[in-house]
Amino acid sequence: MTVIVGKDTARTRKELKAGGAKVSYYSIPAAEAAGLGEFSRLPSALKVVLENMLRFEDGKTVTTDDIKAFAEWAKNGGRNPREIAYRPARVLMQDFTGVPAVVDLAAMRDGIVALGGDAKMINPLNPVDLVIDHSVMIDEFGNPRAFQMNVDREYERNMERYTFLKWGQSAFDNFRVVPPGTGICHQVNLEYLSKAVWTDKDQDGAEIAYPDTLVGTDSHTTMVNGLAVLGWGVGGIEAEAAMLGQPISMLIPEVVGFKLTGEMVEGTTATDLVLKVVQMLREKGVVGKFVEFYGDGLDRLPLADRATIGNMAPEYGATCGFFPIDDETLRYLRVSGREESTIALVEAYAKENGMWRGPDYDPIYTDTLHLDMGEIVPAISGPKRPQDYTPLTRSAAAFMDVVNDYRGINGTSGGKEMASEGPAPTAPSDPRKTGAVEGEDYTLRDGSVVIASITSCTNTSNPYVMIGAGLVARKARALGLNRKPWVKTSLAPGSQVVSEYLEAAGLQEDLDAIGFNLVGYGCTTCIGNSGPLQEEISKAIADNDLIATSVLSGNRNFEGRISPDVRANYLASPPLVVVYALAGDMNINLTTDPIGQDKDGNDVYMKDIWPTTKEIADLVEKTVTREAFQSKYADVFKGDEKWRAVETTDSLTYDWPPTSTYVQNPPYFQGMSKDAGVISDVKDARVLAILGDMVTTDHISPAGSFKASTPAGKYLIEHQVPVREFNSYGSRRGNHEVMMRGTFANIRIRNEMLDGVEGGYTKGPDGEQTSIYDAAMAHIANGTPLVIFAGEQYGAGSSRDWAAKGTALLGVKAVIAENFERIHRSNLVGMGVIPFEFTGGDNRKTLGLTGDESVSITGLSGGLRPLAEVPATITRADGTVKEITLKCRIDTEVEIEYIENGGVLHYVLRNLAKAG
Repeated sequence: MTVIVGKDTARTRKELKAGGAKVSYYSIPAAEAAGLGEFSRLPSALKVVLENMLRFEDGKTVTTDDIKAFAEWAKNGGRNPREIAYRPARVLMQDFTGVPAVVDLAAMRDGIVALGGDAKMINPLNPVDLVIDHSVMIDEFGNPRAFQMNVDREYERNMERYTFLKWGQSAFDNFRVVPPGTGICHQVNLEYLSKAVWTDKDQDGAEIAYPDTLVGTDSHTTMVNGLAVLGWGVGGIEAEAAMLGQPISMLIPEVVGFKLTGEMVEGTTATDLVLKVVQMLREKGVVGKFVEFYGDGLDRLPLADRATIGNMAPEYGATCGFFPIDDETLRYLRVSGREESTIALVEAYAKENGMWRGPDYDPIYTDTLHLDMGEIVPAISGPKRPQDYTPLTRSAAAFMDVVNDYRGINGTSGGKEMASEGPAPTAPSDPRKTGAVEGEDYTLRDGSVVIASITSCTNTSNPYVMIGAGLVARKARALGLNRKPWVKTSLAPGSQVVSEYLEAAGLQEDLDAIGFNLVGYGCTTCIGNSGPLQEEISKAIADNDLIATSVLSGNRNFEGRISPDVRANYLASPPLVVVYALAGDMNINLTTDPIGQDKDGNDVYMKDIWPTTKEIADLVEKTVTREAFQSKYADVFKGDEKWRAVETTDSLTYDWPPTSTYVQNPPYFQGMSKDAGVISDVKDARVLAILGDMVTTDHISPAGSFKASTPAGKYLIEHQVPVREFNSYGSRRGNHEVMMRGTFANIRIRNEMLDGVEGGYTKGPDGEQTSIYDAAMAHIANGTPLVIFAGEQYGAGSSRDWAAKGTALLGVKAVIAENFERIHRSNLVGMGVIPFEFTGGDNRKTLGLTGDESVSITGLSGGLRPLAEVPATITRADGTVKEITLKCRIDTEVEIEYIENGGVLHYVLRNLAKAG
């Protein structure tokens, strides 16, 4: 790759010697010496962005005033929301979000040819790594065959997608694919792809060093912030633009400093720490802000723990959760197998450019908060949001509150907590329901744990909690304990390195013995790929309306995400996941109640099987080695025999298989002209849905499994796909026909236009209840535009681009909410859908909206400015009219151009066509 540096940057360019080599770099101290401002006390995270401005300063896209704005930020107490053009060094993708991105690039090649251009013009200009990690599903579990059988099914289901991705690897420059079975993209990024400081040649052939930065098509890209790599999740649309050389338009962010002091106490884990951090930062309010961690507590915080905290940035709402470079960064780079020359460069660069965290590190922050890690206690979060923090001592009582709430019973939990080998019958006054399982000798009840999964990049990247889980299994096995028979257990590590050290420690055998067999390397339960429950268990839950629970070591527990059979989902550390599998019941207080009986019939408590901090640390020291990382990543792009056997064509444009139900040419660029359009007012739009607070992208975007009775299921049945081959929505993201049918179809979404109805339903043009997809198609056929109303934090959660793509394809022209989460707002704009926010205290409730209204929004055509306030008219069914003012959340000038073009990809395609 060639780094195209700016033309006005010579005054800040210096040379650096490290590891026996000499490189050029862009110096922040030199910028100060040149009179551009005082930058020394900027947070390290912001210095990374400033360096980007110095390197790309060209007098046009990046100007001297942009650089001086960072000095003004410091003078203004950490605030100066100036718009800047930021260019990350690379892009990271996973296959769920990556497939539609590559589909769009392939469609753009068709589009550029149709406009008279050359297909080779559509090519990533920045390096792109796509890791196939989201396609493995837990069909088989709890036995030695599970891994191979799940891999075989993965290839059976996904061969069309894998053929397409392998074509993309050969057709596009700067595009690499990490094959299935390697690991989760964020863990592979942390353990192998990232360098902390990157080097490349500029257009003059000189070697340039600069901070490693990226954007990723998955919100947990922030995990690599733990390695001092600045990265965050963006929608696939925005990532595609970045790949094609477009700068990311952003405002200089506020930076909240999170001071960590003290050290973790015996019996607590990094998961307990991060769940507390999530709660504190959600209460603080850091949406759209950087969070940087500092304080002497970092001296006692391993990089694996830092990565766990960085990973959860989307859950606390921040753009990133950054840790500056320090001695621990270098230690991790060394143990994970990086070259010594790279490590020497990272240290020298960070110290020369003011990005090193030493004892005197004292930046200016916009705001701060503090946590003494010695106050952390064991905890879980649930039942449906990561910030629903619950100390383990309260977990059983808190679940009783969930039962009371679901059953419509007032008051808080009291009563005796029951603990038994199998769920006991409930008393008449007990609201908990029970249900017999056909053919089994146990009974389920509200709170039965039916899924216990060690999964996701968040925790499986951390050897301390993974070794801890293995030791819990070892001690439980020695006492004769096993998982309860109704618990579906699984172990899906984030990389093969995890298996290497679990095997080296002899712990995988112990995990196998209690049902935590390897099921695959990838995202499983955390993204809804938990696979089906035993049919009889699923039936007992449904027939008796039971509140079944799951416990997972993941980062997301939103409603309807983990399994359609499970209502309450809890995030926990891997060791706690094992304990809950042994206990089998959320009603049990793990801190006081027995979790089972040993082979002699004696009660066993959690404290009896919980390892000490020293036991864990000693095994980590012994088994997590540099050699393990180097051996597992030696041939990372080669793949196994199955991947090498995937056949593909050698062509610049893709030969779209007409019968494919996985990959279809999307309609975005068909019939497109060379000239952009104009932004039009919204006239007489009808309401497609009225949604509440905290409607996540999981509610909006198709995710997980779906039934034959859904619009997506009916489409596949019509195309001769049997139900067994439906796979998941995520695996079919390359087919817009499936995905638009699954938009707003989450089984737990609640459209307030309908009373007490869950699922993807609304009123059609005739006023009758129907699916959102069918209603939208009917409105489109009538030429009627659509709007959506929503509450607070609309679009929270994962960076699911289909939450915006599906919205656009359903004919929605505007989304009107109280406020938006960052990524989804950007994605809506990227797809040509305009986000608006209520003003003046108005919201869907104060306006008394029913969904029978028509909506017109004016002031959009002719000279619309970013963040403008515009008038809107709401006409009720009885003819009465309400005038309100909306804030248009098109935030920047370049976003105005995106909307004028119908989306960011249309904007890029037209510019390339004109340039060619």
